[in-house]
Amino acid sequence: MAYKITDECISCGACAAECPVGAISEGDSKYEINADACVDCGSCAGVCPVGAPVEG
Repeated sequence: MAYKITDECISCGACAAECPVGAISEGDSKYEINADACVDCGSCAGVCPVGAPVEG
């Protein structure tokens, strides 16, 4: 199942830079993950300073 980004997101961009498939983009109030592109690798969760990306 694809990862999703919770409201804990501080919009730092660390997750987007780490995503190997480019599934993460900046949204209006937080970063967002394209569930269709996400390969469930967990790289985003590993670099997030606030733990916002979670398995969804």
